[in-house]
Amino acid sequence: MSRGKKMVEKVSELMDKPEYIRNIGIVAHIDHGKTTFSDNLLSGAGMISEELSGKQLFMDSDAEEQARGITIDSSNVSMVHEYGGKEYLINMIDTPGHVDFGGDVTRAMRAVDGAIVLVDAVEGPMPQTETVLRQALKEGVRPVLFINKVDRLINELKVDPQEMMIRLGRVIDKVNKLIKGMNEKMYTEGGWKLDAATGTVAFGSALYNWAVSIPYMQKSGISFKEVIDKCNAGDMKALAKSSPLHEVILDIVVKHLPNPIDAQRRRIPIIWHGDKESPEGKAMLTCDHKGAVAMMITDISFDPHAGEVATGRLFSGKLSRGMELYVVGTAGKGNRLQQVGIFMGPSRVEVEQIVGGNIAAVTGLKDAIVGSTVTSSKEMTPFESLKHYSEPVMTVAVEAKNMKDLPKLVEVLRQVAKEDPTIRININEETGEHLIAGMGELHLEVITGRIRRDKHVEIVTSEPIVVYRETVTTKAGPVEGKSPNRHNRFYIEVEPLDQAIVDAIQNGEVSMNMNQIERRDLLVSLGMDKDEAKNVKDIYTTNVFLDMTKGIQYLNETMELVLDGLHEALDGGPLADEQVQNLKIRLMDVKLHEDAIHRGPAQVIPAVRAAVKAACLMANDQLLEPVQKIQITVPQDQMGAAISQIQGRRGQLTTTDSEGDQIVVNGIAPVAELFGFAGDLRSATEGRAMWSTEFAGFQLVPASLVNEVVMGIRKRKGLKEQIPTPNDYLA
Repeated sequence: MSRGKKMVEKVSELMDKPEYIRNIGIVAHIDHGKTTFSDNLLSGAGMISEELSGKQLFMDSDAEEQARGITIDSSNVSMVHEYGGKEYLINMIDTPGHVDFGGDVTRAMRAVDGAIVLVDAVEGPMPQTETVLRQALKEGVRPVLFINKVDRLINELKVDPQEMMIRLGRVIDKVNKLIKGMNEKMYTEGGWKLDAATGTVAFGSALYNWAVSIPYMQKSGISFKEVIDKCNAGDMKALAKSSPLHEVILDIVVKHLPNPIDAQRRRIPIIWHGDKESPEGKAMLTCDHKGAVAMMITDISFDPHAGEVATGRLFSGKLSRGMELYVVGTAGKGNRLQQVGIFMGPSRVEVEQIVGGNIAAVTGLKDAIVGSTVTSSKEMTPFESLKHYSEPVMTVAVEAKNMKDLPKLVEVLRQVAKEDPTIRININEETGEHLIAGMGELHLEVITGRIRRDKHVEIVTSEPIVVYRETVTTKAGPVEGKSPNRHNRFYIEVEPLDQAIVDAIQNGEVSMNMNQIERRDLLVSLGMDKDEAKNVKDIYTTNVFLDMTKGIQYLNETMELVLDGLHEALDGGPLADEQVQNLKIRLMDVKLHEDAIHRGPAQVIPAVRAAVKAACLMANDQLLEPVQKIQITVPQDQMGAAISQIQGRRGQLTTTDSEGDQIVVNGIAPVAELFGFAGDLRSATEGRAMWSTEFAGFQLVPASLVNEVVMGIRKRKGLKEQIPTPNDYLA
């Protein structure tokens, strides 16, 4: 009987016992060793051979991932581990570390209850470590720490035992400081403080397959001195035998990370805002197999034989073949499950049924997208939507090489958008352009490469272009928008929205899914006037729309059209047809024709759209550009070269710190100036700089450049060369 088959049988037996299940994710900065680490866990569990572990990169099953040596997609695998004489089922997700694929980490964190945070012993916690940790804590996922590459401290940096202890202690303190800053309550009361003595921290080398933790040392009698001696002697194999990585780590997972029953009791109130006393609420809080099915889709992939495969966390209920389920938010009829299975790295294995507390992979949910709530109860409140930390900052235009592939390209782009919700696809009807917006150059390269390779559509792509936004800086209005037939009039005011409210919307603290009174109180606490807070009619991206009118006849039945007009105006602002953000829009008064035929879509939508665009121009419409935080670590003699690389790109320095003989330079720079940054930095610092970037939001384009940038965008989009005036919209 093959190893894989045996494992599937064991997994199937344990699936029904939530107290013996652990759902975990592996998160870290890029190149800190996540995929090598997961290989070793799998070889320990007997799924891949020991000789290949760490080299096979079993979880990087995509050709692109293997060629580039980085993880691009999260991959799931289930394995069994014995601890204290009992067998436990561990569902593990290996996530990417590259900043361009941060969306995958956010989605994976929704599916798991615990996370192993990997940190490189030499580099210490990096910007992306902080980001992935924040994503985990926001979802209520409990962290444990593995400090990797300890062999490098001993063999390359030749540190003595005392210096090694100090360095490892510093890493633990830094990660603890991050956890405390992000979730003080769980840090102080929930026992989430990482402590080597209690066993929530392990040290080791994923490449050489060994790890130690203080409880394991006590059990096996290995000391730190022995570890150092063996590393110095180059005898890593002996360490891997006496203190194997998979055993040390999976012991920590079973002992310190929660099972689905304990985790859901704490996590459901964070990720689901429905009634906890309802049957669905109770079933999820107790991970009840007999309750209604409640599943959150965290990933969609395409299988050439089975079609769309939806993977997600099942919080309650039971999935089996042929079942009819509903996707919340699509008014469609039920979707029938065709196959139910689990992922074993790249391959999917069918099972009879899957119960609450597991990560399931199913086919047949054709209406589902990433972030969908799938349930057997039509009345269920959906889960909180997934909030991604960064926004698309770059766009490429894509066209089919052969005209006959055009219909196929449109279909493929739809599929791509379904698989990866962090990209935005925009099909411009007028110019016939297909635009793909992504997180960065690498993200777009990978997406366009996959269209060619996996979807077999030959495409031509443009150079990447930066994504801009528009916003207003002063107040304007009321502006009158008239319908084409002159019978309907809308009076609209716009002004900038307070930053505190913008932040709350971006963090998912304020949304239209909330209870109205809860939302009103929260907005008042953030500084909004009480009268305004109770009249919020819509939140669209980071714009808030308020209906301040009183008792206007027919307005209720026209409101849907008003919102359509508003969304059209906000999707493309008057300055450069870019998305508008951070606006507070008030509807002050409305005059409507009493005959419904004279206030249809063709009348209302243009009137509202024109009023909003004219008001934006009167309120000093400005252009925003995306900026990124940059962290560069260089030897002291190269510091000047690194600083000039940031300053020469319209960047600003924020801090410089010294760490040993290295200098860490932190700065912020516009994405538009960062094309080719990697190559220039390498040549300026003789290849000795390590660097990473992270999305840092949008900032106003400097006044001296606005005109040039706006003209460039208008020309590219085929708009009129001159910037419109309010009268162009109000004529």
